[in-house]
Formats: sequence, C-alpha cells, structure tokens
Amino acid sequence: MDKYYIANLDKGIIREHVSYKNRYGMMISGDLYSSESIQGTKNNPAIIVGAPYGGVKEQGPCVYANELAKKGFVVLTFDQSFMGESSGEPRHVSSPDIFSENFSAGVDYLGCHKLVGRERIGAIGICGSGGFALNAAQGDTRIKAIATASMYDMSKAVRLGVSESELLKMKDSLSRQRYVDFENDKPEFIPMFQETPLDSLPSGIDEVAAEWLRFYAVKRGHHPHARGGFTTTSALALLNTQLLAHIKEISPRPILFIVGDHAHSKFFSEDAYEDALEPKELYVVNDAEHIDLYDRVDRIPFDKLGSFFNQYL
Repeated sequence: MDKYYIANLDKGIIREHVSYKNRYGMMISGDLYSSESIQGTKNNPAIIVGAPYGGVKEQGPCVYANELAKKGFVVLTFDQSFMGESSGEPRHVSSPDIFSENFSAGVDYLGCHKLVGRERIGAIGICGSGGFALNAAQGDTRIKAIATASMYDMSKAVRLGVSESELLKMKDSLSRQRYVDFENDKPEFIPMFQETPLDSLPSGIDEVAAEWLRFYAVKRGHHPHARGGFTTTSALALLNTQLLAHIKEISPRPILFIVGDHAHSKFFSEDAYEDALEPKELYVVNDAEHIDLYDRVDRIPFDKLGSFFNQYL
C-alpha cells in the first residue's frame, strides 16, 4: 500500500496521478484509476468520486475507485481546492461554489480523455461531497447520473438546531472574525484531529464526535492533509448558500441515495430524496453507520453502484 492510501490497489488496476485546472485556473490534483483490460479502448463509462467534507483522495475515494475500476469504469478522485495536493491559498478554506465547480472540472478532464465517452460520465459524492455533486449536477448536464453515500448537505448542516437569535449571533461572530483574520494576515483554522494517528480514542465524548474520531483520528482513515474542519470564517459562505435549491432540475437524470440504516446523517438523504424528481432511489444498507460507507467494502454496495451506472451511463 502506498503511503497514506487507506486501501490496497488490486492487481490489474492502474492508478495514475493527474492534474488539471478548474474554471478559476486553480490546479486540481487527482488520481485516475482504470483496469489494464480497457487500455487502448475508447468510449468507456467514467465516474468522478468526491471525498467526505474535509477529506482527501487517499481516504474513502481510493476505496471506491479501486472497486469500481474492477467493474470497468474509469474513475477520477481528486483533492478539493485548498485541500491536499490541490492548489488554493489560504489552506483549509471551504467554498461551496468552488467545491461544486471541481466536479465540473473533473468532467472537463474526463471528457477529453482518450479512454472516456463524453456522454458516459457520472459522479459519486461521499458525505459532504454528496451535496456538492448534486449542486454541480443541477447546472452541469454533462453529469449523466449521480450517486451519494452517507450524504451531508453542508448548507443545511451549518444551520441545524440554531435558533434565529443564535443564528444572528453566529453571523456577527463570524463577521467580526474577519477583522481578526485581516489583522493576523491569515484566517483562523482550528483542526479537529492530530497530525499523527491516535492509538486509542479519548473517553467522555458524544457519539457523533466519537464517530468522526473512529475514522479520521486513528489509522483506519487518518491522513495528515485531513485534519478536520475548515477556516472559521468558511461557515459564512455555507450560511449564505442553499446547495440543493434546484435538485428537481436534475431530472430526468437519475439520483441514487445510499445510506446506512443507523447513520446519524440518514435524514439528509431522506429529505433530498423527497425533494428530487424521478428517476430516484433511496437505498438503505443494513447494519451500517455513517462512516461505514467511507471504507467498508463489506458494507458499501458496489454491485448496486455498478448496476446503477451501467444502466444510466
């Protein structure tokens, strides 16, 4: 296993490091996966896989890419701008516009690749990337089919459980933090996870926080480029965004929502499923929590994903 990739690459699967620019001119760092068996062919179906919010391509996306490449798909994983090996300063900024744009930039790259059919490109968004993949597809008709796994709508998540008075205080605090960032000549960034993986988890923390730690803070999913969280003032952009405002406009292109039966985030997919038009499907995985759909090959329904994309691509 290459350093920091959380899953092994199967025999017969090629992983190529690639880079390309988004429409803002920012360099995106990606990995392109394909099977040795399709080399020299054309018009193959392709899938872009986006990492969980704050994650990088060497984590969950490499698991998806390896498995789907075995099924004959060309798969592109990437680091979001300001993250991992992609460009963008200052680091750890979250931008819903740019994060959605980067899915379309992936379509640009794949649609000009010799292995790929331009009318056969789909997308998978894991966790927060689910919202960004759907947001991109609302406007980019080249994305022919979309699947999400343990989806988070980050523009909804930032407001959860916040009253009107608390929301005003939050906006005021974040707005004033901009003065502090300006005076310090850098934005505040408070990481959630340590630079090196923990051997064991601390006790006395709530279950949702513990779940993130069970993936990101230990060897299972730890990566030094994925420390958790974004710059403090990044929340302002999410507060001023509705990622899924036009989800109905994805139809007649299909959406597959995949969720764990006891995932704390299940309601995000259920709500988006209700708002979307046909064709759509909500697929529930038994005995699975939110993070299980990041890396558990015994939980992630790769046969379902394969049949979905083969049908619509």
